[in-house]
Amino acid sequence: MATALHNPILYADLRDLGRRLYEQSLVRREDEYITDPRGKPIGWLLDTRIPMLSGPMAQEVGQVIASRMRGRGIVQVAGYGFGAYSMVCSTISAPGHPTMRGGFIRDGRKPHGRRRLVEGPLQRHEPTVLLDDILNSGRSALRALGFLRNEGFDVVGLATLFDFTWSGGRTCVEAHGLWVDSLIELNLREVAPSSSDSA
Repeated sequence: MATALHNPILYADLRDLGRRLYEQSLVRREDEYITDPRGKPIGWLLDTRIPMLSGPMAQEVGQVIASRMRGRGIVQVAGYGFGAYSMVCSTISAPGHPTMRGGFIRDGRKPHGRRRLVEGPLQRHEPTVLLDDILNSGRSALRALGFLRNEGFDVVGLATLFDFTWSGGRTCVEAHGLWVDSLIELNLREVAPSSSDSA
C-alpha cells in the first residue's frame, strides 16, 4: 500500500490509518458470498461503509481529508453515492479552520419541494472537490462531475480513500481537468493472487 502525503500529518500515521482502513473494509469470498455487477462470484471487495460508519474511524479519516483540503484552499466538498456520504459528513465535522461545507448529489432532480439535484449549502462560485470512497474506472466520479458542472459548480478535484491504480481511473478523471488525491493507492501486486477486482 502506498500512501500520498500532502499535509503535516506524519507519514507513519497515514500508513497506519490506511492499513486499518483497508483491513476493516476488506470482505473475502471465504467469509461471505460476493459478486461483481454482472452477478459473477468474486474473490474480494472493499466495503468502506464498514469502517466509515464507525465513529472513531470516521473521525480519523475526516480529520485527514479536511486537513488535505484546507491545505489546497478548499472549503467545500460534495459526495455522490453511499460510499461518499459518510466521507462528506466526517470531513465537514472535522475540527479546524476554515469551517468546511458539504453537499450530496442526487441521481436525479427531486421532483418536488426545492427540486434540487445538489443538496446542501454549497456555493457555485467556490472551488468544489468531489469525495468518493473508491476510484476504479472513474465512471462514477465522471457522472458526479457532470451533474455538478451542469449545475454550474466549479469542480477542481477528486479526493478518494482507495485508488485502484490498475484500472486507469485516475488518468480518466485527470483528463477532465481534475486533480486526484487518494489516501491509499492499491495495485495488483499488493492483492492476493486468487483475488479479483470488484468495485
